[in-house]
Amino acid sequence: MREDWAGKKVLVVGFAIEGEDMARYFLEHGAEVTVSALRVPAVTRDEAALLEARGVRFHIGANDPADVQGADLVCASQGVPQSNPIVVEARRRGVPVRSMTSMFLDAYPGPVCGITGSSGKTTTTSLVDAVFTAAGRDHVLGGNIGLGLLSLLDGASPDRWAVLEVSHTQLVLTERSPHVAALLSVTPNHLDQFTWDEYVALKRRIFQFQTPADYAVFNLDDPVSAPFRDEARGRVFLFSLEGDHGSDGAFLAEGWVVWRRDGNGERVIAASEIPLRGRHNVANVAAATAIAAACGIGPEAVARAVRSFRPPPHRLELVGRVNGVDYYNDSIATAPERTMAALRSFEEPVVLLLGGRDKDLPLDGMLALARERCRAVVCFGESGPKLARAAEAAGLAVTRADSLAAAFEAAVRAARPGDVVLLSPACTSFDAYENFEQRGAEFRRLVGQLAGDPAHDGR
Repeated sequence: MREDWAGKKVLVVGFAIEGEDMARYFLEHGAEVTVSALRVPAVTRDEAALLEARGVRFHIGANDPADVQGADLVCASQGVPQSNPIVVEARRRGVPVRSMTSMFLDAYPGPVCGITGSSGKTTTTSLVDAVFTAAGRDHVLGGNIGLGLLSLLDGASPDRWAVLEVSHTQLVLTERSPHVAALLSVTPNHLDQFTWDEYVALKRRIFQFQTPADYAVFNLDDPVSAPFRDEARGRVFLFSLEGDHGSDGAFLAEGWVVWRRDGNGERVIAASEIPLRGRHNVANVAAATAIAAACGIGPEAVARAVRSFRPPPHRLELVGRVNGVDYYNDSIATAPERTMAALRSFEEPVVLLLGGRDKDLPLDGMLALARERCRAVVCFGESGPKLARAAEAAGLAVTRADSLAAAFEAAVRAARPGDVVLLSPACTSFDAYENFEQRGAEFRRLVGQLAGDPAHDGR
């Protein structure tokens, strides 16, 4: 149910993309808005100035519990921990603490399809968006991709679907689940911020509040999340690359992705025709197919969408070929598991760029695979020394570099015609960049500079 914010005092904590969206939404709906943030990142700096000129108060540099005084609502951006002093003080005073996602799920009048997982979220959500478009299904796209969630409430209707990419931090304060909830996988990630049990529990919240009228989609091949299907209250759909599982959803059989609902199965597309590199992307297509089946969309629309699909940027993105070497931007890979998926996508020898800010995740599996697939590894950034030591101990040829630019130069020197230079860092970008997109844009710029092609200017 939509709420009336006119005259209410709202305290927004954090001012990255979500904080900006929340501050603007509440201001435009008549609230008195205060923003408390440790910093204003470059990506939202201009908007902060505009909002301040319109009356939003900014308290930057610390999260002062005194700001809770008089607030009717505290809205915490994703990533703001529950131990934040403002959140703690709000709870002590009995002031409601909510998130953009919790407010959206409570207020949106139409059906919601929410997609989460440790990897594959953006590609799968983008595929589902394309499937909805191919089917002529009225919908909007939002969450971690597309428009900010609160902006989607204006103009919403009971017949308009919302397709959402949902991160684990967006699920922290939710007490309602999407009508169609998909959990793609749960693998070690973000263990610098959460324990493993906490991280798994957050992912489960995507379906935890469903009813028998809802739908839950699970990856049968994922050993962590697959057993959760037994807990689901909604109707379960499954996807798998390991053959016919006998349930509704999607599976890979005889080289084809197969759609099934109510026991009726139809081939969608041959795996060899999927215009995305790597077996993990076949899994993403299977996931999107199962989600489509749960949403009542048939295989024809799925096939049309997949055949014309182009991947989102920074996800095994072929930036260019220079002197016989292919340069791939996989800056989204902020965990070793994602880098392993990228490495499995290539038969060619790989020169791998690893580095950034470490998340304290296990490296052994990634380095063992790199030893099989990589001609060389270049380690850079804040975690470069740690990664280099581990890679050298694993028997890899390693070069150390301070920055991505220096690492790129080393990779160019190491690569031979027919090789792949792959930026798949296995770490976050926060040691040197605002986000992984900025890091990927820098890689694009470096490739363009090498090629003498202004089209690859980092935008």
